[in-house]
Amino acid sequence: MDLISSIIMGIIEGLTEFLPVSSTGHMILTAHLLGLSEDNESVKTFEVVVQLGAVLAVVVLYWNKFIDMFRFTGGKRSYSRRLNLGHIFLAMVPAVVIGLVFRDWIKAHLFGPETVLYSLVIGGVLMIVAERWSHRSERITTHDVDDISYKQAFVVGLFQILALWPGFSRSGSTISGGLFAGISRVAAAEFTFLVSVPIMIGATGYDLYKSIDHLNGSDFPIFAIGFIAAFIVAMLAIKTFLSILKRLSLTVFAVYRFVLAAVFFIILM
Repeated sequence: MDLISSIIMGIIEGLTEFLPVSSTGHMILTAHLLGLSEDNESVKTFEVVVQLGAVLAVVVLYWNKFIDMFRFTGGKRSYSRRLNLGHIFLAMVPAVVIGLVFRDWIKAHLFGPETVLYSLVIGGVLMIVAERWSHRSERITTHDVDDISYKQAFVVGLFQILALWPGFSRSGSTISGGLFAGISRVAAAEFTFLVSVPIMIGATGYDLYKSIDHLNGSDFPIFAIGFIAAFIVAMLAIKTFLSILKRLSLTVFAVYRFVLAAVFFIILM
């Protein structure tokens, strides 16, 4: 990789990681267009590093929320009536358990252009169904992330299992799950961002540990540039995405996924 490729890949990661459009699909397509091999261990390690840059953006933007989750008293809300670590735990458990049990199978069977193409389409259909299901106003009962119940958090966690299929999109599956659970798009998106931090740190940290033998000092400038690009762009993307969700439905992103799947089919298949 060179510095230009590093910047481009970092921008794509930051732009797509928290949008319901599949960062995995975009990274595979971008790497292909840049002439980078997805089988190259250095490229794989780079993709792990830039994901951490995107995660850091959430930590910075929601720093006060993370701090507040560790406070068991104080504030206008009682501990049981505001977002806390219990909600995060319930939303994490399903995907963590399934991911640990089927990790090798997922790596062997679900990572590849063809499976990503399928997941882009199926994930888009799920988003459209979730939007139509939630159109009745009485079905959306929770409009603030602090009002999410433990049951709703667990339902979102169940849908997060779908994100183990590369290309499905963590935010796409969890926001859809949030809509089915009666959570508004914006509140579900914010909850998705918060839950993604411990999961992504754990997953990327493990992958980075497994790839440590492929790291060397000469890669540091390229990895650092990509990390910074992903961090900056992710911060902007998160703020923009939340603003868009107040005006537009997930259907817009679903249509984009269908277009991306078509591009995938033409270029990669």
